Amino acid sequence: MEDYHKPDQQTLQALKDTANRLRISSIKATTAAGSGHPTSCCSAAEIMSVLFFHTMRYKVQDPRNASNDRFVLSKGHAAPILYSVWAEAGFLQEAELLNLRKIDSVLEGHPVPRQTFTDVATGSLGQGLGAACGMAYTGKFFDRASYRVYCLLGDGELSEGSVWEAMAFAGFYKLDNLVAIFDVNRLGQSDPAPLQHHVEIYQKRCEAFGWHAIIVDGHSVEELCKAFGQAKHQPTAIIAKTFKGKGISGVEDKESWHGKPLPKNMAEQVIQEIDDKIQNKKKLSPALPEEDAPVVNIRNIKMPSPPTYKVGEKWATRKAYGVALAKLGHANDRVIALDGDTKNSTFSELFKKEHPNRYIECYIAEQNMVSIAVGCATRDRTVAFASTFATFFTRAFDQIRMAAISESNINLCGSHCGVSIGEDGPSQMGLEDLCMFRAVPNATVFYPSDAVATEKAVEIAANTKGICFIRTSRPENPVIYNNNEDFHIGQAKVVLKSKDDQVTVIGAGVTLHEALAAAEQLRKEKIFIRVIDPFTIKPLDKKTILENARATKGRIITVEDHYHEGGIGEAVCAAVVGEPGITVSRLAVSHVPRSGKSAELLKMFGIDKDAIVQAVKVAVSKSRNAE
Repeated sequence: MEDYHKPDQQTLQALKDTANRLRISSIKATTAAGSGHPTSCCSAAEIMSVLFFHTMRYKVQDPRNASNDRFVLSKGHAAPILYSVWAEAGFLQEAELLNLRKIDSVLEGHPVPRQTFTDVATGSLGQGLGAACGMAYTGKFFDRASYRVYCLLGDGELSEGSVWEAMAFAGFYKLDNLVAIFDVNRLGQSDPAPLQHHVEIYQKRCEAFGWHAIIVDGHSVEELCKAFGQAKHQPTAIIAKTFKGKGISGVEDKESWHGKPLPKNMAEQVIQEIDDKIQNKKKLSPALPEEDAPVVNIRNIKMPSPPTYKVGEKWATRKAYGVALAKLGHANDRVIALDGDTKNSTFSELFKKEHPNRYIECYIAEQNMVSIAVGCATRDRTVAFASTFATFFTRAFDQIRMAAISESNINLCGSHCGVSIGEDGPSQMGLEDLCMFRAVPNATVFYPSDAVATEKAVEIAANTKGICFIRTSRPENPVIYNNNEDFHIGQAKVVLKSKDDQVTVIGAGVTLHEALAAAEQLRKEKIFIRVIDPFTIKPLDKKTILENARATKGRIITVEDHYHEGGIGEAVCAAVVGEPGITVSRLAVSHVPRSGKSAELLKMFGIDKDAIVQAVKVAVSKSRNAE
């Protein structure tokens, strides 16, 4: 107990009183709302009291100060006690707590960053610790500041695998500025948690993951003060044995009370009972932080020089991504890269080679990698780029969805998209990724078709708010753009055009090159097509697509290395729906593919140049017959 000084009796009593006030506020708020989780709040009352009014150092009126200690409420359903803490500290008005869950209140059912004291949205359980790891990694290795990170988890969410991905990460990187608190209150939503009160098993698990683990009575403010005062050269897990609904007579440690507010009469009686235990109304003030977090500027990051590619040279966009990211790293020392043990395939290894201290190896734990990126990007401390095979982001969709709710600015690069990867087969092929990322609110989906476009996408993504996804391919394709070509979100490129064009073909990545090859073949037969590169699939350049479709008798063909559902074809259909005289034919991967050579698979699934030639001829003959 190097730094531990036992608090005096007066302080200990004040912390007990604070805990009971937090209980009362949580009960009042949930009863007023008619919904919420008062029992989950009550088990954590002493933990929250000691954390916020004894252990943590922060500026109450400046919750997002870069030097403040961080707190993540992973058990997001206990939001009312978090709000009660900020009211107790004086940042929120007590009366505002009674507006919990109302449509015009910032105090939502689970924490969201609309609240300035919330860094990441929680409530989808098992994700808070990964974000906390990202914050702690940033504090230790990038900011090199003294702020600490605290994460409160419920015992129910400890069944989530993502928690243990985060535990492994923190243990491996010895994040000694991170403290996880397990609120082991025994009861889940519909049943007791699997280990109930076997706190010693949690302790062994934590120790096996490289953590210093301490078992405490979670309702003893003195034991909590002592546990929080221990500093070790590894992350700390405080395993707090608590009782759900602590302090609510008739409800404490009883099943079937999860997520149920107390009826008004019962609440009044319970509040009176708890209030009788409070000895002093005096409020405690938190300690101030040491202001040693550096000033950071991540705005307007520009590439140090233009691209240096030659038209016609063959480059895989996945490699161009690595080159671009390494280059961007020289423009701003807050650009960081993360990968899940695929850096020699995604080419993020090029960034690691040039900026080894800003590369985070997350190993094969994609859910955690996304959470780490979200944590690193909080409070605008870094510009995070995380990469893996596009298909492996599907397992992290919940983390990506929550990142959007967290208003996070993270950049994700998915390589090895589509059947064009060839022999590795369907388990490695990203065929659902466009669909997934298009569904994410405020996401930007880049699908660059050559090395120049890829470099521009990386630069733009670094300066774009929200979730950015960059889809890169394995095959090497010719560079088609000049190095000075200008790119913008939502602005497509017409890469081939003549006054005699009869059909507009829209492709991206490998299929854009197939479309250009098809155009070459068709030209010999005096059939001309217009070819469009969308650059971003979300937002899609509806104006350019419609203008060109109208110039080609309303005929559009989309061709994509992706399943039909949710890809380029459906995005184009959504853009042109209700427009008179427009027809769309869609070429896409129609069923689960198999191993084979890239060209064989493009042919098998009807998305190669021959399939495009055929589709164009069908479209042209259809309208001729109609005439």
